[in-house]
Amino acid sequence: MNTPLVSIIMGSDSDLPVMKAAAEILEQLGIDFELTVISAHRTPQRMMEFANNAHKRGIKVVIAGAGGAAHLPGMVASITPLPVIGVPIKSSNSIDGWDSILSILQMPNGVPVATVALNAAKNAGILAAQIIGTSDEKVLQANIDYKAALADAVKDKYERLEKIGWKDYRK
Repeated sequence: MNTPLVSIIMGSDSDLPVMKAAAEILEQLGIDFELTVISAHRTPQRMMEFANNAHKRGIKVVIAGAGGAAHLPGMVASITPLPVIGVPIKSSNSIDGWDSILSILQMPNGVPVATVALNAAKNAGILAAQIIGTSDEKVLQANIDYKAALADAVKDKYERLEKIGWKDYRK
């Protein structure tokens, strides 16, 4: 395996069902990544070490998912010089996900966290790929190809709908 460019971190292994979508899209786009659990509350020293050293290990973007109080993305962003993409997760101790969304979204000036929608780890992976694609032609082309495939899939649907009509349309 090559040196990972993206680090996917999550506050608990219970976040993996959501966060694996980021890993899957990065894999599809050919971007090396690492994935681990780092808890801002239960392993703060590990979080500090990670945030201080990720850029020294060649990481370019951090994707951080967390539920509940969701301090992991913001705390990592307060330390690392790297862009951090926060994934709010609707967890078992969540207030319908709103606590996670607001914890990640409402960062003070000077400590930005790019925040995707609730449980939208796939979008976090795509955004990480777009960031990396600004300086990597191979990743840029993978992003272009991915967007073209999305457009083709929609084209197939609207052509079919227009051909057979809405009453007979079934997915």
